[in-house]
Amino acid sequence: MVSKRIVLTFPHKLLDQPIAYKLVKDFDLTFNILQAKITPKEEGLMVLELKGKKENYAEGVKYLTSLGVKIQPLSQDVTRDESRCTHCGACIAICPTGALYIDKKSMKVIFDSDKCIACELCVKACPPRAMVVKF
Repeated sequence: MVSKRIVLTFPHKLLDQPIAYKLVKDFDLTFNILQAKITPKEEGLMVLELKGKKENYAEGVKYLTSLGVKIQPLSQDVTRDESRCTHCGACIAICPTGALYIDKKSMKVIFDSDKCIACELCVKACPPRAMVVKF
């Protein structure tokens, strides 16, 4: 079983296509949409967790790329600039998934990118602007 958080970028010609439906129906994959943005006549962006058997996941990704959908891991898009982070903890209270938390021993803010859903709340809450989201 594979479970990955990915970012899909759709060209405008695909915005009205039932792509997620086909992932479920044709490739037996399940998904959880974590974030979605659509700019009509331009492009769509969807952050999702995609789960299924390894071979079905590979076939589903192949299907998406054949349509022209750009796919990248979510972990590439949300980062923290360590040189800017002051470990103030302002981001911790706002993070809905616990991806940002305080390490009790060092009293430093830890960022667990595997838990991140790219909601961008930490970007707004961070006084030194150490959190960066690149979509």
